[in-house]
Amino acid sequence: MRLMRLTFFLVVSCLLALPVTGVAATRTVKVGGPWLAVHLLDYKSDADLEGLEQQLPALAARGVNVLVLEINYAFEFRSHPELRLSEKPITRQGARRFVEACRRHKISVIPQFQSFGHQSWAKDTWPLLTKYPGLDSTPGAFPGNEGIYCREWDPMNPRVYQIVFALIDEIIDAFDADAVHVGMDEVFLIGHAASPSTRGKDPAEVFAKAVNDMYGHIVKKRGRTMLMWGDRLIDAARYDYGEWEASKNYTWPAIYMIPKDVIICDWHYEKRDSYPSVQMFLDKGFRVLPASWKDVEASQALIGQTLGLQSPSVLGHLFTTWSRQPAVADWPPLAANAGLVRKAPASHR
Repeated sequence: MRLMRLTFFLVVSCLLALPVTGVAATRTVKVGGPWLAVHLLDYKSDADLEGLEQQLPALAARGVNVLVLEINYAFEFRSHPELRLSEKPITRQGARRFVEACRRHKISVIPQFQSFGHQSWAKDTWPLLTKYPGLDSTPGAFPGNEGIYCREWDPMNPRVYQIVFALIDEIIDAFDADAVHVGMDEVFLIGHAASPSTRGKDPAEVFAKAVNDMYGHIVKKRGRTMLMWGDRLIDAARYDYGEWEASKNYTWPAIYMIPKDVIICDWHYEKRDSYPSVQMFLDKGFRVLPASWKDVEASQALIGQTLGLQSPSVLGHLFTTWSRQPAVADWPPLAANAGLVRKAPASHR
């Protein structure tokens, strides 16, 4: 049965690689040369963006040309004001001012809306599942979020997407975004006994549905490029990354069921002899933006090995911070290794 499913996945994968007609033309992220990207979070208000704006000259001098800015619920939503994270979130005017400042420094902004997973952190549950607990994939289970990593929304409930697409539309319009990062990393609760909508279902098919639902709106309807984290698409039995950087819960065959024009952010935070998943994504037709974190040597190794593949489908490199930095341009991996990315061949886009 599993062999039959994998054969089916391969056929679907070939079909997804075919050109799609009758959809909006996709806007692309416009940068010159390889992407020298930085992922930022915890900028939740106009005042936060104004502070970050003061750092743009230093970031541009470092060579940064893309900021992936995690917005999530920290926005002044009009479609669903009940889902604003705070009383003073980022406004349309604040977003537009920041984007215009970035453009003056030749930096593209890609907003991120964390989707499916990561709907909580520790004991705090984010607004969607606080205001609409019935949209939780494990409704009523895990009080205080004890016993799970993060809460997840119900990917089988169409009401989720009615709400989320409206939020994403507002973020796209406010940031005049060419692309959206949808997150989708570290999803663990598909098929859990406490998940009535996914219990007994194939995890890969559920995960692929979630990806394709987001793709259908962001790319097909809105004509934007979509990025996502890659860990749930990596077979942990084949690639010895562990259960965080790769999938031990059988979501990985979804790689055969999603469109090939999604940009995969393949994150690896430890120094390794090799990072074979990058080549795996390339072989399957994806563009890849490898991502590192705080280890300077690990970042250097990942940059060297992936840009050394000399593939135009390796777009560059994404430096993640995962905490608010007083001077982002001085983030040690970025300061030490930005030059390696800048020196990459001009074919990287």
